[in-house]
Amino acid sequence: MKYKSLTISSIVLFFMVGAAGFMAPAWQSKFVHETNGKLTYVADDKGNTIPDFSRVGYHQGDKDISDVPVVKTILAPDAGDSQELIQKAIDEVAAMPVNAEGFRGTILIKRGVYKIPGSLEISKSGIIIRGEGDSENGTVLVAAGKGQRSLLTFIGSGNRKETPATRVRISDVYVPVGAVSFSVENASNYKVGDKIVVFRPGTEAWIKDLKMDQITPRQGTNQWKAKEYDLQFERVVTRIDGNRIFIDNPVVMAMDAKYGGGFVFKYSFDGRISENGVEHILFKSDYASDTDEDHGWTAVEFRGVENGWARNITSKYFGYSCVTIEPSAKCITVTDSKCLDAKSIITGGRRYSFCVNGQLNLVMNCETTEGRHDFVTGARVCGPNVFYNCKSRNTHADIGPHHRWATGTLYDNVVTDGQINIQDRGNMGSGHGWAGANQVLWNCSVKDAAVQNPWVSAKNYSIGLHGRRYAGHFTDRPEGEWEGLNKSGLQPASLYVAQLKARK
Repeated sequence: MKYKSLTISSIVLFFMVGAAGFMAPAWQSKFVHETNGKLTYVADDKGNTIPDFSRVGYHQGDKDISDVPVVKTILAPDAGDSQELIQKAIDEVAAMPVNAEGFRGTILIKRGVYKIPGSLEISKSGIIIRGEGDSENGTVLVAAGKGQRSLLTFIGSGNRKETPATRVRISDVYVPVGAVSFSVENASNYKVGDKIVVFRPGTEAWIKDLKMDQITPRQGTNQWKAKEYDLQFERVVTRIDGNRIFIDNPVVMAMDAKYGGGFVFKYSFDGRISENGVEHILFKSDYASDTDEDHGWTAVEFRGVENGWARNITSKYFGYSCVTIEPSAKCITVTDSKCLDAKSIITGGRRYSFCVNGQLNLVMNCETTEGRHDFVTGARVCGPNVFYNCKSRNTHADIGPHHRWATGTLYDNVVTDGQINIQDRGNMGSGHGWAGANQVLWNCSVKDAAVQNPWVSAKNYSIGLHGRRYAGHFTDRPEGEWEGLNKSGLQPASLYVAQLKARK
């Protein structure tokens, strides 16, 4: 999505916040500041900086979301049950050839109420589902009857596979956060355009220094195991200079020789699908009561998808989320969408309104009501990921990284009547521990916020936050990097917008 195509609402917010800043004395962060449209990043004593978050979402922000031509139209719902009607249309379009842009075409579902007793599944690239509006008078897809499930799933197949005989060790003693290059022992097997994994191994020494082998136990608590924290960041080679490799997206987890350093290898993911989207639809779930657990759980799920989108959709009454992006999905944009009035008991594993578990994803201009973890990442999420210009009302828990070391997330102009927390969650759940690393809160508004730094390997930032700072679940953890608490006038008003503009 090009900078010029940012939605009207986001641009209006950007200039409104900017105007508010000029009414108050304007100030800039000591970590990153702007001069004549150019951003300067200030490194710490190890070379770590705030990363560039601009290469996220559909085609990493370099291509507009397309208005793909309609190739199939569903004129009206079937009486009682429309699942077969819509799935048949999906299967017919799936049999069509892919054009030069990677699309098969759009299925237009005309306005009306379409009851779906099960699930709809798209497993081929280039298929878009479009309605005629996400209101009650538009196109309404209903998760009818009982059963926890996703109503619409975009699902690829296969897994990421390491290409044999391509693994090479990173030779730098320390690769800092924000870096876009590093040296390897031998780069002769690599070329520009290669899809690579930057591999950061988990080690027992790192777990020990992070104190995640010392979580205060309770029933069900699992101490962290090193082999579970091998992090794989998908990147593309953009340049090679001798044995130095340059990559398209920054390092968001420092690689330190004393904790095993890092490696690079080529990979394949043959089953991933791409160029899929859903737009202009209201998703609703049947439910029996406000605490009903046996009904539609997720409106839209992306699994095994690269370069997809959800825009202008609304979900109502689902138990879990409007949109969930699974670990195998990347470069997904979710924009101008709402997750409203979830129905479930209010406890763990429910009401994760916009849930990001994959990498290089963008959630923008979205709103929630009655959620718990409204804009959230899960365990071992490999960034960067961005939540920008999002609002949460009547929330029942906190926004932020939820558990087990999510890396490289930007929360930019997120407004909530609840909390945003980046902290050690200790024995919450089954041993959540340090929830997030190299997380950035930029110009957010909250009721309360706790931002802590892990014992080793990462920093977390709160810059220009409005709300109450509190100590967090554990009061003896190191404080994060706080700057400009309750201070108006932060410039740039949006870090994501400024980074995207500077890159363009």
